[in-house]
This record gives sequence, structure tokens and C-alpha cells, in this order.
Amino acid sequence: MENKQINRRQFILASSSVAAATLISSVPVFAKDEMIKNNTNSKPSNLGIRKLGSLEVSSIGLGVQNMSRKYDTSTPYRPEMVNVIRSAFENGVTFFDAAEAYGPLEVERILGEAVAPFRDKIKIATKFGWNIDQETGKRLPGLNSQPKHIKIVVENMLKRLNTDRIDLLYQHRVDPSVPIEDVAGVVKDLIKEGKVIHWGLSEMGLGTLRRAHKELPVSAVQSEYSMLWRGPENKVISTCEELGIGFVPWSPLGVQFLTGWIDANTKFAQGDFRSLESRFETENIIKNMPLVDLVKQWAKEKSATPAQIALAWIIAQKDFIVPIPGTTNKDHMLQNIGAVNVHFTNSELKELNESIAKIIIQGNRLPDFVQVYSDVEAPLKK
Repeated sequence: MENKQINRRQFILASSSVAAATLISSVPVFAKDEMIKNNTNSKPSNLGIRKLGSLEVSSIGLGVQNMSRKYDTSTPYRPEMVNVIRSAFENGVTFFDAAEAYGPLEVERILGEAVAPFRDKIKIATKFGWNIDQETGKRLPGLNSQPKHIKIVVENMLKRLNTDRIDLLYQHRVDPSVPIEDVAGVVKDLIKEGKVIHWGLSEMGLGTLRRAHKELPVSAVQSEYSMLWRGPENKVISTCEELGIGFVPWSPLGVQFLTGWIDANTKFAQGDFRSLESRFETENIIKNMPLVDLVKQWAKEKSATPAQIALAWIIAQKDFIVPIPGTTNKDHMLQNIGAVNVHFTNSELKELNESIAKIIIQGNRLPDFVQVYSDVEAPLKK
């Protein structure tokens, strides 16, 4: 990934269509012909613990972004979403990822309701940074990481989540008008007040990450990462390893592509942001299908689902990586966390990595008006 700076005017111009950027997560839906009935990986034996900095979480988390609005723009049945979250906890998941931008606001309410009976046994991650009206949830132009606004947002997050603290608070995107030192400063105050325990950044420029970490140790970085999008392997993951920062991949299943659900005949619903990504144009889907074929091949060899192979591959890369696949389906959630039962020998992992490297993915991961918010460097503090 290359770092880059853009001015505030560019952010405002892009923000008119930014809703698509906050709809990005990984909702693993499995093609029926890829479901392996009664496979030995359908239920996790032990999810285990991984560390994001000093924060201990389950080795696989649960992204809850689409629990208020799915890719096809339909609204999931709220009681069932609560059931999915509680079932995840019952099966070992202790790490749940949300954001004020998801809904907006509503996903935090769903998560807060669901985890209330076991709040002290899990870790909640959520994110601030988009310019969202705190009363109405209306998306306003651009970003907002002004210190005063962050404090207001966190107070409202605590109410929506029905909790007294946020275990991991991310800056969702870097605000080009606010020095990261000022952002770290207000988070430091929130930590002193006991309202935040750890903090992190998402899709930031690496210079900003280093400055942030120097000001206040960063526990985790969140970015897109999967077999379909391996950009973080260039510099982000190695920088996290150097600094002792955990890495949390969103869209670890390639926004459903790696589950085998998408093919050249797939038609995306109106409003589905994937229709805006060139990697999901029909001609590029055809060119990118060898990756899906590879995953299916390994799934057959390991008696697993394609999604389990994709997740097991991520987990095998580094011991400080914790993927957060999302879903609105309990069975899919159980299969996802069953990825902990899929293991690769060193030679198998080498073989798989070499095979993946030979496949050149066609098309961009995000449209330009969304990509403009990633890899941004915060302004220097004067």
C-alpha cells in the first residue's frame, strides 16, 4: 500500500457517495452445493486466545455490521440477530466488532442488547470517525475526528452498547483535518476515565500509525485482508509485527467471493456496493474464478467449506491476526468459527501461498470515491 495525502476538499467531494464505504464487511454466505454436511469442522473444539497488543480475544471474532441492513438492503429479523450473537458467545467467540457508522447507530444497539447477559466475559470493538448526526443517524459530509465530537460520540456509544466501557475503540478513517496526536490525546483522556480500554486505527497511512503509536500505544489495526485482497502484506502487517500491534482483517472472505457464492451469473441487488467494485464486474469475476477453484480444491482435501479454508489461511499467516467474519445466519457463523479445526502443515501452507501468489486478481477492491478514504496521512500537529 502506498501512503498518500489528500486535502479536505477531496474528502468533501467524495463524501456524497460515502455510504457505500460504510457498508463493507464480510458476510459469509455459502453456496448450497459447497455445503459439506456433517463435516468435522462444523463446530469448534476450542477457539483459543490471541492477543491484539495486550488485549486478549478469541482467535476468530464476529463482525455484526450487516445485522441492521444486509447487502441486498433487506433488514434482518432483529431477534434472530440477537440469537446469532449469543450463539457465537456460547461457542467461544469473545470478540465482537461494530461501529457507529453501521446502521448508522443501530448495530451498536443490537450488539448491546445481545451481549448484556455476558458483557463482562467478552470484548467489544467499535469505531468513530464518520461525520454522523448523533441524534438522527444522518450521514453528513466527510469525516469528523474533532476531539469534542469524539467525546460526544463515545458517550452515545456507551448508551447504545449498554456498557460502561469500550474494550477497543478504533478511528474508522483518518480525518485529514485533525492531527493524529490530537485524536490520541482525547482517547488517552477517555482511557483515564475508564470509558475506553484500548484503541486502534483502520485503513490509515503507515506514517500516521507510527505517530499514533508513539503518542499512545495502538493495540490493533483493522484493514481489508483476504486471499482476494492481499495489500496489507506489502507493509501494513510487517509494521504491525514490528510495533507489537494486532491486525484485524475485515472482509476475510472477500465479501462472499471466497465462499463460492458469487460467479459470472451473479446479479447484485440495487444498492449493493459490490456492483461498484470493478473486481466484481462479470469479465473480472470470470478471470478471478481460479482463486475460488483453488479454495474449493483445498476445501475438498481438508473436508471443510471454502470459507473455512479462507479463514484458516488467514489465521495461519501470523499469530497476532484475528479475522472478524460477519454473518446474519447462525449455521454460517458456526461453520466460520469451525475454521479453527482446519490446520495446514508448513509444507501445505507454503504450497497454498505459492498457488495464491500465481493468481493475479483483476479489478480494484474499491471504487475510487471510497478508496480515497484509505491510506491517508493525518496532518502534522503545528
